[in-house]
Amino acid sequence: MLVPENVAELSSILIECTATQTPGTISGGGTTTTGSRIPFGGIVVSTEKLRRIIDIDKRALSCTVEAGVTVDDLQSACGKEGLFYTSHPTEKNAFLGGTIATNASGARSYRYGPTRRAVKRLKMVLATGEIFELRRGEVLLSGRKLALDLPGGRHIEVTLPGYNMPDVKNSAGYFVKDDMDLIDLFIGQEGTLSVITEAELGLELKPPEIRSCFAFFKDEESSWAFAQELKTKKDWKILSIEYFSENALNLLCKKNPNVPQDARGAIFFEEEGEKGQRYSSSDRWLKLIEARGGSVDDTWVAMSEKEALNFTSFRYAIPEAVNEIVKASGFRKFSTDIAVPGDKFLEMMKFYKNTFRDDGMRNVIFGHIGENHVHANALPAQEPELERAKSICFRFVEKGVSLGGTVSAEHGIGKIKHSYLNQMYGAKGISEMVRVKKAFDPGCILGLGNIFPKELLQ
Repeated sequence: MLVPENVAELSSILIECTATQTPGTISGGGTTTTGSRIPFGGIVVSTEKLRRIIDIDKRALSCTVEAGVTVDDLQSACGKEGLFYTSHPTEKNAFLGGTIATNASGARSYRYGPTRRAVKRLKMVLATGEIFELRRGEVLLSGRKLALDLPGGRHIEVTLPGYNMPDVKNSAGYFVKDDMDLIDLFIGQEGTLSVITEAELGLELKPPEIRSCFAFFKDEESSWAFAQELKTKKDWKILSIEYFSENALNLLCKKNPNVPQDARGAIFFEEEGEKGQRYSSSDRWLKLIEARGGSVDDTWVAMSEKEALNFTSFRYAIPEAVNEIVKASGFRKFSTDIAVPGDKFLEMMKFYKNTFRDDGMRNVIFGHIGENHVHANALPAQEPELERAKSICFRFVEKGVSLGGTVSAEHGIGKIKHSYLNQMYGAKGISEMVRVKKAFDPGCILGLGNIFPKELLQ
């Protein structure tokens, strides 16, 4: 593994890689779930030493950071200045460069959107060693035709893919649309077009208070209906709406025995508000929960900042618990990252539930119900179940695409979801993405196997 200490060193490494046709895989914080940092030969280049928070500008509500800064470190530094970095992925140790390269989201993207929305400027190194900066608004395409002169004199001319992206939270493949801002092509490109080294990111003023609640329901459908009702409350400053299936709650019982034994579904949500309004907020929450069949007596309301932090930690215990099952069983999980349009969400949820019920596969469903996006996890317990689990997840993908959704709302494609992306955009869409990659990376050395099979680059 090579660990450059600055952009000049990184540029030299990539110049050598291109000259010798040596594949280069970029490694960030190691929090990916799609295998994108696992190399197919060649060298691995880590951004771990590019970890300066260069500037936090309170007046401009922005910060400038290097790619190796963690989400947790940036959020902590911003908090001390009364500011708030809105991206809230589950993995707080994720490197910011990686979150930009995958257009990561997390729970609070319900209110603030994905990482893309925060990116104002990027500094990158291309596979040919060129150091390239883009500020939002500087380079706008005409239709889908891209003509670009790079600082070193190289001219790039290419037509972006012709597919239409679904109108949902999405991190599947290259971002493209008519008359787009070029910076958006590099957000979510998973290290296949460039190495992100530095970013200017937008910030918000730190909310006076973030309040949170766990609402438990005796049937899953009631919890879904409650989440749908929350989304209609446009005057409430809801940050996140998260769902937990019965099996997810059974896992949480091991972390907290106070989880109601008869609960079959739960919703966790957060709301931004002014200090001193916690009681009035909880009053309207409880009325809505009761109207949708939830138990007011069993509802948990965070009445202090410390309790709110504990609730957030409790919500994040689910992925950890799923990973513990995987480790104990010795068999990998098969997990989806599908988002669908709002009017198709209940159909998708019923499809998850009925498919798992009919098969009998051990499963856990949780995630960002506010954005019509949950993670359905198939958990095989023995060898014969592996192919069944794989088949179940592909059926989910087919269903999600048929409803106008995406195969990856926030995790990207990496090296393990090629067939999912092909289901979404087809062979033509994939080949059009390959054409764009070759324009920026003529030697095809960067991120081999990410987004599309490396065999397509030959």
